[in-house]
Amino acid sequence: MSHSFGSHLRPPPPDTAHPLRRVVLVLAVTFAVLVAAGWLVNARATEPGPFERQLAQWSQASLAGQPLPGPEASAERVAAFFAALAPARAHELAERYPLVVGNLPGAPVPLRYEANRLAVEDAAAVEARRATDGGLSGDGRREARRRTHRLESLLEEGRQILAFDPSGRGRVAEVIGDLTEAERVSLVVPGVDTELLTFERTEGRWAAPAGMARALHAEEEARAPGARTATIAWADYEAPRGLTMSAATAGSAEEGARRLLDTVRGLPGGAEVALFCHSYGSVVCGLAADELPRRVTDIAVTGSPGMRAARAADLGTSARVWAMRAEDDWIEGVPHVSLGPLGHGDDPVSPGFGALPLASDEGGHDGYYLPGSASLRNLALVGNGEATPEGCAPEANDCEALETCLGAPESGPQG
Repeated sequence: MSHSFGSHLRPPPPDTAHPLRRVVLVLAVTFAVLVAAGWLVNARATEPGPFERQLAQWSQASLAGQPLPGPEASAERVAAFFAALAPARAHELAERYPLVVGNLPGAPVPLRYEANRLAVEDAAAVEARRATDGGLSGDGRREARRRTHRLESLLEEGRQILAFDPSGRGRVAEVIGDLTEAERVSLVVPGVDTELLTFERTEGRWAAPAGMARALHAEEEARAPGARTATIAWADYEAPRGLTMSAATAGSAEEGARRLLDTVRGLPGGAEVALFCHSYGSVVCGLAADELPRRVTDIAVTGSPGMRAARAADLGTSARVWAMRAEDDWIEGVPHVSLGPLGHGDDPVSPGFGALPLASDEGGHDGYYLPGSASLRNLALVGNGEATPEGCAPEANDCEALETCLGAPESGPQG
């Protein structure tokens, strides 16, 4: 249904906490055995993908005798490089190396949109050919057709693709609104099963990254008409698939945190930023927290398995940390423990963690961004900078007072 933490599995009943702890213990022993046997490795031997091939060419190129700035360059250096270029030369680089320019933090945002559109067109053509390739299996051709459909949807008029890589399961980030003129930016970080094919969905629309971001942006605009805001659906990391070993460890989140930091540091202007981290995405945000720039004012987690910290204060960020969990979210039954590399630590909604609590109605693990819901409304308050610690009564640990103080939503959930 969605690409959040364990979204493809049936929610465990409330009385399964002890069996789940036994499962975590078994996984810990299994992990130790596999590591000792050398069966678990982080690197996979794969052929270079389109991005790697273009990056190799970019790295060997030069302009006026100077090397081109690579992904390791700071966003400031990249911005200065493009500011010194004639527009025609910048467009030439985007056409020749679309995957590099389109994924280069610090490059002008409109140029990244242009480059990524070219890259998506190229990828769609490749998948269309694969869809009719008699040398592929039936499953291979069906997947190619699905990828072609998803890529063609990214090419629809008005879509602003900030990052794109068709390699492997695919990564993508999309902007809703005017990023260059925004005074506040909301960035949605999804969880498990995030990839190109699940970036947007017809069924389970509001649990897919694109749907989550669109719903949040619409709610923020409804609350503050005329405000200059932008929202990013950020599916630009290789998330775990399902409740596998990788979902219980931080490997994917560590790589995601590095990419998230690059994204935030490369945002244009001086807009304040709020991160909205769902499920395993909250692990990504937790690991990135201590290196986030001060422009990040808020981190809001929903349905979190943990943030790899015992307390909000341990995250090492100046941002306000908010936590929300629906009463019927099955993730409440997942043990918030750390056993060696397994588990993601303490429960962010527990009073001892110290996060600012946000109220939610009952929508399950995938319902936080459902239009018309109290949860979406409260997330929009955070995104617009309207929710502050003073907006919630100090004694109200479940933060029902946030709804009371700031006004209850006028209507119930919509379809």
